[in-house]
Amino acid sequence: MTERLHRSGLVGELFAEFAGTMILILFGCGVVAQVVAGGALTDPAGGLGNHDSIAWAWGLGVTLGVYVAARLSGAHINPAVTVALAAFKGFPWKNVIPYIIAQVAGAFVAALIVRWNYTEALAKADPGHTIKTQGVFSTLPANGNTNLPVTEWGALRDQIIGTALLLFLIFAVTDLLSTPPGANLAPFIVGLIVVAIGMAWGTNAGYAINPARDLGPRLASFLTGYGGAWRDQYGNLYFWVPIVGPLIGGVLGGAAYKFLVGRFLPTAEPEPPGRVPAPEEG
Repeated sequence: MTERLHRSGLVGELFAEFAGTMILILFGCGVVAQVVAGGALTDPAGGLGNHDSIAWAWGLGVTLGVYVAARLSGAHINPAVTVALAAFKGFPWKNVIPYIIAQVAGAFVAALIVRWNYTEALAKADPGHTIKTQGVFSTLPANGNTNLPVTEWGALRDQIIGTALLLFLIFAVTDLLSTPPGANLAPFIVGLIVVAIGMAWGTNAGYAINPARDLGPRLASFLTGYGGAWRDQYGNLYFWVPIVGPLIGGVLGGAAYKFLVGRFLPTAEPEPPGRVPAPEEG
C-alpha cells in the first residue's frame, strides 16, 4: 500500500507529465523535421508531407500524450493548462512549478531525440543550422516567412487568442457538469482541438499554444548547433512570445469559459422535479 501511494503521489505525477510531454514532442517535432528537412531533399521538394500532416501529427501527439499521463497527473502536458487549472479548477498552486519543470524537461529530452535522429537530414538540408530549419524545433512569427510581416507583437496577440481558444474548449470537453465525451474519448477530442487550431490559427505564429512545447525544443536546438534559436528571422529576441502569450491566453480562456458557460451549468445536486424521472417507491 505504501508503495502504491508513493507511485500515485507528486513524484508519479511529475514522471507522467514528463512522459506525456515527451510523447507529444516526439510526434510534433518529429513530423516537422520530416516535412521541413526530409521534404527539402526529395525530388521534387516537399514530398514528405505538408501543413496538414503537421497539424494532424501534432494533434495525435497530444492525444497519445494525454492517454499516457492522464491517470496519474491529469495530463496537463502544457504549462498554460496547469496555470489555468490552478486559477479556476482547484489545482494546487504549490504543484504548478514542479509540473512546468517536468513538462519542459520532457519536451527538451524529446527534442534532443528528434535532433539526433534527423542529424543527417538537417545537416544536408541546412548545413549552417539556420532559421531555415529552426522551425523544426521552435516557432517563429509567420513561421519564418518574411513575406508576411508579423512581428513579435502580432505573434503575441496570436498566441493569446489561440491558447484562450484551446483552454476554453478543454474546459468545455472536461467539464463533468456539462456533456463531456464518454468512453474515455476526451483525449481524442482534445487532440482534434489542437488539429483544428493548427489548421485555422497556424499562420501568424505556428500555434505553439504551449510554453513547454516551445521552450524545451528551443533550448535543445540551441545546445546542438542552432546559435540563433532565441531570435526570429528579423533578429529580434522572440523566445518569450510563446511563453508569455500562452500563459496569458490560457487564463483568459479559462475565465471566459467560467463566465460564459460554467456558472450557468447545473450543480452536482439532485435535479429539480420534472428534470429526471422520479424514483419509484417500492
